[in-house]
Amino acid sequence: MSDTAFQTKFRQETIAGFEKRQSLARRTVTTEADINGNRATFLVADSGGATAVTRGADGNLPTRADNLNQYTATLEEWHDVPERTRFNIYASQGKGREIMQKSCMSVMNRKIDEQIHTALDAATVTWGAAAAATLVLVAKAKTILGNAFADDDAPLFALITPAFHNTLIQLKEFSSADYIKGSKFDGTDIAKAFNWYGVNWIVDGALPGVTTADATCYMYSQNAIGHACDSENLDTKVGYDEKNDKSWVRCTQFMGSKLLQNSGVVKMRHDDTVLSA
Repeated sequence: MSDTAFQTKFRQETIAGFEKRQSLARRTVTTEADINGNRATFLVADSGGATAVTRGADGNLPTRADNLNQYTATLEEWHDVPERTRFNIYASQGKGREIMQKSCMSVMNRKIDEQIHTALDAATVTWGAAAAATLVLVAKAKTILGNAFADDDAPLFALITPAFHNTLIQLKEFSSADYIKGSKFDGTDIAKAFNWYGVNWIVDGALPGVTTADATCYMYSQNAIGHACDSENLDTKVGYDEKNDKSWVRCTQFMGSKLLQNSGVVKMRHDDTVLSA
């Protein structure tokens, strides 16, 4: 006799779907700014390449002006508002309100990185044609920044695709204990954020062109990109619409990003296709 009348068991604990949830780039850029209205102004100051001079024939010391440049990021408002009816939450599996809160913050964090990627993409310096990462190409990118003195005053960061990362893993200079400090690479002790070759590397699967023959990765100085965010007015609300019997979550942020120093960014055009499905 066969068994009948089975009961279906629904797991109430939610399993997160595969998507990017955190901002990976926000801490890699300059975030301080004086915000006036919807504009944030960053001041980039240097000597303009001046050299020391000797006293003039008249006995006076020659004077000069510093090279001062202001760059303005225009803040825009960005929102995400998931909404569900009370019946939908009641009848559906999982904690509906909690799901809305988490997904809402994920959407806003992705927008932060998208804006920073756009600012990085405005840079014009590249390591050349798209190619799979090699030690020579990585060294070339870092050398370009060094020649521009972009590695002197602030940390260097690199945003790379998963294919770029897994190409690096195949280099002995990256994975062997003979070349790096710490335990020998065994596939588990180098995470998605790591330091190697004097650069802070972050693996981001949302970079432009990921999986294609011309994905755009970046190596850059923290002082090359400005991100303005009205953090004091970060607005997250959870509410209930009694008239329409709906629950909702709203995240609102005013923000904008700007390329501050073109010489401080190198686009590493990477061929992702060798390791991408």
